[in-house]
Amino acid sequence: MDGVLIAEGSMIDGADRFLDRLRSTGRSFLVLTNNSMFTPRELHDRLSSMGLDVSEEQFWTSALATAQFVRAQRPGGSAFVIGESSLHSALHDVGYRLTSHDADYVVLGETQDYSFEDFATAIGLIERGSQFVATNPEPTGPSANGSLPGCGAMAAIIERATGVAPYFVGKPNARMIREALEVLGADSQSSVMIGDRMGTDILAGVDAGVDTILVLSGVDGLDDVDRFPYRPSRVVRSVMELIDEL
Repeated sequence: MDGVLIAEGSMIDGADRFLDRLRSTGRSFLVLTNNSMFTPRELHDRLSSMGLDVSEEQFWTSALATAQFVRAQRPGGSAFVIGESSLHSALHDVGYRLTSHDADYVVLGETQDYSFEDFATAIGLIERGSQFVATNPEPTGPSANGSLPGCGAMAAIIERATGVAPYFVGKPNARMIREALEVLGADSQSSVMIGDRMGTDILAGVDAGVDTILVLSGVDGLDDVDRFPYRPSRVVRSVMELIDEL
């Protein structure tokens, strides 16, 4: 989403036409984001305000992917959740009981309201055997005043205190891509991952076995490609270059 369709609170030129072209040619798609702070409804409203028409059902967030992961591993389980209401709702919707006592999982997501008390509870639960899962590995997130601590950085605090590393569900974990393919009813041979970050979007696509397109409208530039042992299938300036090919 960020760096591909929107950037710095505005639509990237041609993103609306690109989505319209996907729809008019009958191509199904999902908009992926590692940000677990927002519900699909909130993301729909956010993109609508920028002129982009994406339905709630077409968002696939790390919160939703995390909920699917824990349900697949332990159906009907319980979790202590640190994150926004979007993450709490995603877990509740898959039948998980949210608790601060004897939880099967400690689930860490993005929020701007991390608390010492929550971290102390999480550490205690993990020490007593709860499994540690986090939505995404990014150490920082952007803001108008510079970088803010992200889920990856906060997960490192818990890991340092417990000696237990989290399982990150979001990109670059290929599981997020494979689950998205299941939602679409698509297969890897006929699907493409478009992203602006080599270390998350493109790596996730490569590991999931789908073709990948790096757009230069976001974080990584052309010079960044050679820093990685894997390469995208293609590099374009932005999604605008892809419109006439659909």
